Amino acid sequence: MAFDYQPRTRVVFGAGCFAQLGQVAAEFDSARVLLVTDPGLKQAGHAEKAVQYLEQAGRNVAVFDDVSPNPTTDDVDRCVAFAKRENIGLIVGLGGGSSMDCAKGANFLLTNGGRMQDYRGVGKATQEMLPMIAVPTTSGTGSEAQSFAVIADAETHMKMPCGDPKAACRVAILDPELTVTMPRSVASATGIDAMTHAIESYVTKKRNPISKMFARQAWQLLSSSFQTVMEQPDDVEARGNMLLGAHFAGAAIENSMLGAAHATANPLTAHFNTTHGVAVGLMLPHVIRWNSSEVGLLYRELAQSAGWAGRNDSDEQAAELLASGFAGFLEVAGMPVSLSQAISQPIDDEMVVQLGIEASSQWTGTFNPRTMDADSFSRIYRNAM
Repeated sequence: MAFDYQPRTRVVFGAGCFAQLGQVAAEFDSARVLLVTDPGLKQAGHAEKAVQYLEQAGRNVAVFDDVSPNPTTDDVDRCVAFAKRENIGLIVGLGGGSSMDCAKGANFLLTNGGRMQDYRGVGKATQEMLPMIAVPTTSGTGSEAQSFAVIADAETHMKMPCGDPKAACRVAILDPELTVTMPRSVASATGIDAMTHAIESYVTKKRNPISKMFARQAWQLLSSSFQTVMEQPDDVEARGNMLLGAHFAGAAIENSMLGAAHATANPLTAHFNTTHGVAVGLMLPHVIRWNSSEVGLLYRELAQSAGWAGRNDSDEQAAELLASGFAGFLEVAGMPVSLSQAISQPIDDEMVVQLGIEASSQWTGTFNPRTMDADSFSRIYRNAM
């Protein structure tokens, strides 16, 4: 399988390494820094710490903390309007995927102009972008390892992947101590999301030796530590495994993309405001079963890595063990395992058909190992009911 691997992001990992933010920022020739974060991080005191570290390094900091979950084009536009008044030369994204994606989205518009919709797809930026440092505080999206900003259109609520090599973060600072303050609901949803990244990126049509290496290591770290984090949230070692696993899964996505589970999740978020981690988590077991005829051997490798399948299990049996084992993680986290549990309102067949049509238009679905169409997606939604 051919590939073109070009790592673009320096990774600083370890408990307490957040304190190196100022030192890292000082390596860039800019005295004006835009810190993009959210109200929860401000309340937790992490934003204040970031400002302190940056100011100690002689940087002037402008803080934009008005990022909402599942950032939209409106969030990006507000961030851009704020940043234009500040003569920014360096961006720091502090938070979960929402803050990092909003920061990357703002970088597109600050340097290349136009609207976020202009950059849907890959390689639409023509001008160089500002250097960016990412400091994730959740173990979920792996956005710090990717050159994509995933931004929802404020009118349609559909997510737009906007990617360009120039948008990749220059540095990612991974400090597991920052993730300890996550509420359990956030830790569970982001952890499940990270595991779906590892599983999906391992089997896509675009998979290659590099992406499989990252995805396999991500899955080992995540699957071995998720239950510990749920039961012992102060375990920093387990938190570190989750954070590094999420980063490796993000690196896998950068090299192989995602699949049908993410394609089915986006319409659920758009129509029912379902949390992304919840949506993609409950759909994944059904996608695994759907794909097992094409990539059962790969699913077998992941099931064996988690200790759920043995040498005597067939590929089909191992795929089912992977699907049921993952559903077990949902139960450990107290998350829904079916659409009827996740969505309070009834979903009639007309809506199922509509969801299938919308899922078939999602870019991620084109990389699924089993070719999908609207009817295929509708069948998966029905299986998840």
